[in-house]
Amino acid sequence: MSTTIAPQPGIMEIALYQGGASHVEGVSEVVKLSSNENPFGPSEAATEAFRRASYELHRYPSTDHAALRRAIGEVHGLDPERIICGVGSDEIIHFLCQCYAGPGDEVIHTEHGFAMYRISALAAGAAPVEVSERDRVTDVDAILAACTPRTKLVFIANPNNPTGTMIGGNELARLAAGLPEQAILVLDGAYAEYVEGYDGGAALVDMRQNVVMTRTFSKLYGLGGLRVGWGYGPKEIIDVLNRIRGPFNLSNAALATAEAAVRDQAYASKCRSENSRLRAWLAEALAEHGVPSDTSTANFILARFASQSEAEACDDYLKKQGLIVRRVAGYKLPNCLRITIGDEASCRRVAHAIGQFKGGAR
Repeated sequence: MSTTIAPQPGIMEIALYQGGASHVEGVSEVVKLSSNENPFGPSEAATEAFRRASYELHRYPSTDHAALRRAIGEVHGLDPERIICGVGSDEIIHFLCQCYAGPGDEVIHTEHGFAMYRISALAAGAAPVEVSERDRVTDVDAILAACTPRTKLVFIANPNNPTGTMIGGNELARLAAGLPEQAILVLDGAYAEYVEGYDGGAALVDMRQNVVMTRTFSKLYGLGGLRVGWGYGPKEIIDVLNRIRGPFNLSNAALATAEAAVRDQAYASKCRSENSRLRAWLAEALAEHGVPSDTSTANFILARFASQSEAEACDDYLKKQGLIVRRVAGYKLPNCLRITIGDEASCRRVAHAIGQFKGGAR
């Protein structure tokens, strides 16, 4: 390759993203608990909307996403003009970095935060700045201490992935108020729907001009395969993001299905309730086997083991049983396994298998 042809600075620092595994060699039937997917899938209303959309695959989608933005606004009590839709919330994160960070700028994220914050910062030519957490919980004081005149974006996943922990509204407000005037606080609410009564930071967005919220249809709504996300923020910021958004970034099928999904709040409530019940059961069952976890507010738990070797040995044992969970050493949690909350049969099966492992059945 010619030495004069080279990617932009920062690109080669990005490791290829590794998604959750979905198969185990030599095992025909597996239970996938590695990607935080809704085990119940999308609602019937969403599935029917997707089916109907198949008759218009030859048509270009709308460029303004008006119907979906209106539905989101009605369900959540938000101004549709301040909503932007993207290919998962990942694309909104990418837009924010492209628009507001570049060479010479800094983007703050926490040590166990979602990998896309660092990736999107590097892609924009900015410098990612990692800030320590306190016992796997976002530390507001540490973030504020890390801010400099170069800080342009601060990403907080609340609830966080892969820890499952979150901080309260007062702490979020304190963080937003304490940021330097040129910085934007981004509240990643991919798992916000799993917290009863939590608005994902929408009220804080309405109170301030330096806060943006992101959400997704990939988790609670069971639409991970369609990749639909959205953001909500000050009108001026949303207008900037729309200037780099591709005009047809979401398909007709994705738009129609997401609209049907967000309007079916009865199904969303059912999924939330089942997740809460099974999450509590699984956390208690694992604790009884000597595997603790922090209180999770998402659709997974972070199981903690005595060492990295024990965590990896447990993962290997689970794979032999056809159970796929997620190693999180890449998130600086080498002694942990992230386990998605599946349906009841899956939760009981993984708890039983970990119990066997801890009991010496290697």
